[in-house]
Amino acid sequence: MSTFILPNIAPQVPVHLTSDLTKEQLLSFPAFKTWISTLQHSLSTQSQKSHTFHDAPYILRKIDIQAVDFFGGQRVGFLKLKADVSNDNGEKLPGSVFLRGGSVGMMLILQPDDTPPETEAEKQVILTIQPRIPAGSLSLAELPAGMLDDSGTFAGGAAKEIAEETGLEIPAEDLIDLTRLALATSSSTTSSSSEDEERLQQGVYPSPGGCDEFIPIFLWQKRVPREQLKEWQGKLTGLREDGEKITLMLCPLEKLWRVGGRDAKALAGWALYEGLRKEGKI
Repeated sequence: MSTFILPNIAPQVPVHLTSDLTKEQLLSFPAFKTWISTLQHSLSTQSQKSHTFHDAPYILRKIDIQAVDFFGGQRVGFLKLKADVSNDNGEKLPGSVFLRGGSVGMMLILQPDDTPPETEAEKQVILTIQPRIPAGSLSLAELPAGMLDDSGTFAGGAAKEIAEETGLEIPAEDLIDLTRLALATSSSTTSSSSEDEERLQQGVYPSPGGCDEFIPIFLWQKRVPREQLKEWQGKLTGLREDGEKITLMLCPLEKLWRVGGRDAKALAGWALYEGLRKEGKI
């Protein structure tokens, strides 16, 4: 196990590595780079006299890397660490962190094209049903999750399944970032300067007490022929054939909060959609 000092940070922060992780691998891991930059800026805001912790500011004193999972050889995928964040009074902040980085959630809404376009009538949301071993589930209903590829198009296992089952592809130009839109609306009502504020990611944090994961929620709406939607409703029931790992189901929009009630993405998407719609933002 080796130790090094984090570059370009004062006061000095020693990092204790596991035997299977190098300094170069850690410093090139995007999730670590985002996390340490975000944390350091948040700690710097304590210099403002109005900050709650101004009189006894907290300092990042050391980082202990505890475990690492590699994806595809030597690419860091997941990282578990313990950050020592304390003040000079000996008070500590909880610092157990599971680093995995961001993903995206997709709220994909279909509506028959013979309904009035300004109504919410008969809207259906696409959900995925798939195993989620960390949750102890083999069939969790959730909003499709994945990533945006280099062109900004929705990609990943859920996107592939949607394309295979429906022929639908979700291009970047048709996406609305609900999270960014809501946060922009919120920040416009505050008077603080940008230097006084924390610089968190533009996404929902489903488990900020232990994990850095942030999830922007994107909206994509499409009007389709009624007969096509009826065909999909009969086909996309969430029932899986033998051995099938991921499948799709259509859920009425008004029931999303209940059907997707165990999925933070679904609840966040529903809340953002309803809030922004009521304010006339979407």
